[in-house]
Amino acid sequence: MPAFFKIFATVLLLFNGTGAIYGGLSLMIFPDGSHLKMSVDWLQNTTFKDYFIPGLVLFVANGCFSVVVLTAIWLKHPHSSWLVIAQGAILSGWIIIQILLIQTVYYLHFILGGVGLSLILIGYLLTTTKYALVHNNPYQSAY
Repeated sequence: MPAFFKIFATVLLLFNGTGAIYGGLSLMIFPDGSHLKMSVDWLQNTTFKDYFIPGLVLFVANGCFSVVVLTAIWLKHPHSSWLVIAQGAILSGWIIIQILLIQTVYYLHFILGGVGLSLILIGYLLTTTKYALVHNNPYQSAY
């Protein structure tokens, strides 16, 4: 079962990471949002005048960190499951803050919010599965 979780986490992290790297770079290079067909009007209730800073945060927090977490998983770092939880929390927080700031809900918010929550759940399951396997606890299932 841990192999399934590892593969599922990898797919979700690749989806999140590639999208965040692409989106973040696009917003930094084209801070008016034109490349992604985003209106600067969405920023009227925020402290941002353009998308450069949100793009930078997106690039680092969701893009680069997803790559770090993927690397930790595949190098079998002992805390990789906690990093998966952290990335899920960062992504979920990003989506919640974005909705609150722009005061608009878009279909991608549901998709990426689901990815964030799924990463949190998978990370938790990886953590409990590792515990059960390491400690040979007969009362805790490895499934």
